[in-house]
Amino acid sequence: MMRQQDEAQENVDALTAVEQVSDGAEALKRAFREHPAGIAVITAETPEGPVGLTASSVASVGIDPPALAFSVTRATGSAGGILNANGFLVHLIDARHVEVAKSFAVSGAERFTAEQGWTALPTGEPYLPGTRAALRCRALHTLGVGSSVVVVAEVLEALFGEEHTHMVYVDRAFHALENTPIIG
Repeated sequence: MMRQQDEAQENVDALTAVEQVSDGAEALKRAFREHPAGIAVITAETPEGPVGLTASSVASVGIDPPALAFSVTRATGSAGGILNANGFLVHLIDARHVEVAKSFAVSGAERFTAEQGWTALPTGEPYLPGTRAALRCRALHTLGVGSSVVVVAEVLEALFGEEHTHMVYVDRAFHALENTPIIG
């Protein structure tokens, strides 16, 4: 009986040591601010010209069909252009393209400059040569969630470049990762 009481007290002590955030939006922002995510620059060609944005929400969905998903905050500006395009490129970015990722993360920043090295695919999408991988996609499904849109896209083809130092976004900053596994 005494052992059960000790275990029960340990459980209570463990719960009281945990910080609980009840505001769902604040809890979500904080949790994902502290969770590392890969970086992608998503680009499309529109009648008004090329558009693009930086995203940390890209994830693999499945292989039959080959699909990925990402979310955008609004269906206007660059996000709206991507959502309305026939196809787009999802560039998986590494540390050598950190400045490109930064410029595409800020509204109004210079994009698609000659210094950044952009070209276009024969299908029209803006392409950044030298990225580790660029996945040419078309939207299969979109789902509005409040002021955000979740996109599920079919991967039509991929262009692969040389591997370089991996990069993640965590706590509002880009971080290079050493390629030394700590497990396995």
